[in-house]
Amino acid sequence: MQGTRATQSMTVKADVAIIGAGVVGAAIARELARYDLRVVLIEREVEAAFGTSKANSGVVHAGFHSTPGTLKASLCVQGNAMFDDIAGELSVPFRRNGSLMVAMSTDEVGVLREHFEQGRRNGVPGLRLLDADEARKSEPGLAPEVVAALYAPTGGVVCPFQLTFALVENAVANGGAFMAGSPVTSIHLRDGRVAAVETPEAIIETAWVVNAAGLFADRIAAMAGDESFEIRPRKGEEYLLDKRVGSLVRSTVFPVPTAVSKGILVIPTVDGNIMVGPTAEDTRDRLDLTTTRAGFEAVFAAARRMVPSVSPRDIIASFAGLRAACSEDDFIIRPSRVARGLVHVAGIESPGLTAAPAIARMVAEILREEGLKMRARRAFNPVRPAPVRFAHLSRAQQARLVASDPAFGRIVCRCETVTEAEVVDAIRRGARTVDGVKLRTRAGMGRCQGGFCLPRVMKILSRELGIPVEHVTKRGPGSVIAPYPAKALLRESETRSTGGEREVPAGTMAESGARVRAGFRTAPAARG
Repeated sequence: MQGTRATQSMTVKADVAIIGAGVVGAAIARELARYDLRVVLIEREVEAAFGTSKANSGVVHAGFHSTPGTLKASLCVQGNAMFDDIAGELSVPFRRNGSLMVAMSTDEVGVLREHFEQGRRNGVPGLRLLDADEARKSEPGLAPEVVAALYAPTGGVVCPFQLTFALVENAVANGGAFMAGSPVTSIHLRDGRVAAVETPEAIIETAWVVNAAGLFADRIAAMAGDESFEIRPRKGEEYLLDKRVGSLVRSTVFPVPTAVSKGILVIPTVDGNIMVGPTAEDTRDRLDLTTTRAGFEAVFAAARRMVPSVSPRDIIASFAGLRAACSEDDFIIRPSRVARGLVHVAGIESPGLTAAPAIARMVAEILREEGLKMRARRAFNPVRPAPVRFAHLSRAQQARLVASDPAFGRIVCRCETVTEAEVVDAIRRGARTVDGVKLRTRAGMGRCQGGFCLPRVMKILSRELGIPVEHVTKRGPGSVIAPYPAKALLRESETRSTGGEREVPAGTMAESGARVRAGFRTAPAARG
């Protein structure tokens, strides 16, 4: 069902339905694709990764932050060890740049030692305590006030949304189905057991449901009569800096943690930018993705305390994301105590991205233990072919591509050197929106933030999807970018200037403008 819409009253039969196509749900779908199962991945947004995963920091944690004995601790270390193979199989950008937690005073050195011991108990390899000179030799950009550091060589960075897209693509290539734009409206039970999942357009008949719905996991649970936990969203604001300052640090730089988070970080991304953040603000609004002056000031004050050369003058983008913190202190990964056949995968906040591949294996084992018959799929192919990245090729390679397909010779995004052929490929892989193209290709992620390429991307989306340009959206319903043709605007202007009256079709002009403004207030700003 990738790229298609279900018809009204459509009935789908599945062995397992997974609710939520963030990085965790996508990893579970790909893991279950290893078996002869009919797997359906259901997502309320129009594309995968458009929830929490879209605004993830992309840090692959080493595992020294988590309390020993918790799921967070064990699954983080297990997941970290799996990233080299997964990134290689799925052709996803990943780099082990190391993690560095810095102490800014002698009082904080004791915290470093505690985390050193905690990391050793969790099985984190290669941990080292550094004195001030060793820390600054490792990272010359650190502040003079740094007195010591804890270094973990296994820490890394990955592109979170590209990882999510790749997991979904590989799951679908191995027989899975993906239903986007399909919010779950109810879960049907029969004699206390899951019988079906309902969306506005389809009923998925299944005896097994994995609840990986992120910020809405408690609401999905409640549909089955299970109110055993509560999601308590926590907002984080982050700021992306220009690539020209991408060498400020090599490792991901952490402060000593706060009571509620790992603190505000300085993060080298896999794409060559520096990112700073996130904040950690509890909120009741599950759609609050605004950035604030207070958040901006907090991020840069904390980042510059560790790395003084970080400057707000280098910002090219800001965004906020919501973490699915919950009423329990650990990940919730367990069968429902109320509805048989329902498995909860909830409260997956940091280090959820790192733990995702290990969570997927754990969920598969829970399903097996609960009675799902699982036979290995002989034809399972773990490899997802790599998309072409024109900007990363040599001149000779680029010339050969242009000769084979002239669309590689048409540059859509100047900042990131993205070609028309790459945009078309992204659409064929599942992009349905401007943000979907942006996150897959980086068109619009450069210094001008889409000032040059936006109309070109919209035109290609219109052509490839067979829809009018005014139906192209930024990230789905409520985010139309150009709700009416320019000629309609000119006609309306002429009518008003001459005092004439003319009926304006519904959905155009002021009405559409109000809808667009409302959509952009709630739509999250994509990284970069």
